[in-house]
Amino acid sequence: MNSQLLLLAICQGLFLSTNVTLVAVNGLLGLSLAPSAFLATLPIAAYVAGGALATPLVARHQRAWGRRRTFQAGLLVGVGAAGLAAWAAWIGSFWLLTLATLINGYFNANASLYRFAAAELVEPSYKEKAISWVLAAGIIGAVVGPNLASATREALVVPFVGPYLALMVLAAAGIVVMQFIHFPTIAAPLAADGSVARGRPLREIARQPKFIVAIAACSMGYGVMNLLMSATPIAMSQCGLPFKDAALVLEWHVLGMFVPSFFTGNLIKRFGTVKILSAGLVLNVACVKVALSGVDLMHFLVALFVLGLGWNFLYIGGTALATECYRPEERTTAQAGLDFWVYVVMTLTAFGSGALVVKGGWQAMNAATLLPLLLLGAAILWLAKIRQTLDET
Repeated sequence: MNSQLLLLAICQGLFLSTNVTLVAVNGLLGLSLAPSAFLATLPIAAYVAGGALATPLVARHQRAWGRRRTFQAGLLVGVGAAGLAAWAAWIGSFWLLTLATLINGYFNANASLYRFAAAELVEPSYKEKAISWVLAAGIIGAVVGPNLASATREALVVPFVGPYLALMVLAAAGIVVMQFIHFPTIAAPLAADGSVARGRPLREIARQPKFIVAIAACSMGYGVMNLLMSATPIAMSQCGLPFKDAALVLEWHVLGMFVPSFFTGNLIKRFGTVKILSAGLVLNVACVKVALSGVDLMHFLVALFVLGLGWNFLYIGGTALATECYRPEERTTAQAGLDFWVYVVMTLTAFGSGALVVKGGWQAMNAATLLPLLLLGAAILWLAKIRQTLDET
């Protein structure tokens, strides 16, 4: 791993530490502050909804300011939004907390592009490995996030203020690290008349079967994972399990998400994207099977760990597949289009998870995930059939 990729991996680790901490505290704080239990996960949903709303703006800023300046702008917003969330926790304002996490969506949308930026720091033949290695830094989040949430939850007089103040420090550290990363400038090719080529519109890029399946894999994989992960602290609390157990489950879940990243790129190189996506789908189904078999600590831990493994294969596989669908001058348009749909699905699942787990229960919510997984399976089979037809011609 070159030094630039290592620095970007550190930024990814700080980003995932933020995400895991927010998942650990936002649902429980939301449950204590919300006017209705059905709104408990609205602060989590607002974080990803803010990402969806910010995606077009981030794409414009990436084109105008370049990678580093835009990433640092996102981190600066992260500092301010975490400070606003701390104030919301201090005064006990549910709606101010929701606004803070919505604003933080700009940081979320920026940092989600680290994986694409990783592919630009290496030779094209190593892009799958670069994506995997940067995402592998999520292991930092697996260790730091839950422990940071547990250690700072009661650090001040008012519960939950501490974690948000800690997130201000993480974002500030990211700004410093990002300053030392030098992203290559990718010159846009020239059109026949000598002007800068603008590339194809998103609707044309999105008509490609590979891009459709990439969207399905990333959004469905993230959606199912987000639905179950967001509800886990609430579900475990309903089952009488303490917060420290929920933090332990989230830690193993995030380890499952990112430890495989050390070899997922090699697996894609060896077996192909379709087989890795299929493996991710099977792991998601296995998670549901474990979750339906019981509600003690080990059932939660194993189910969430397997869910993390499935997410890894679907998300990295989908991201690698997406990089085959656009030209250099189209990268910000295509990447923003992909992440927009990921955020839309994440918003729906994050908001719906609170209502589903409160009204229907943990096991019913797991059973409901089988439908989107079935649809994803159909999409993967469709792509496999198209590729088989092309190979035969």
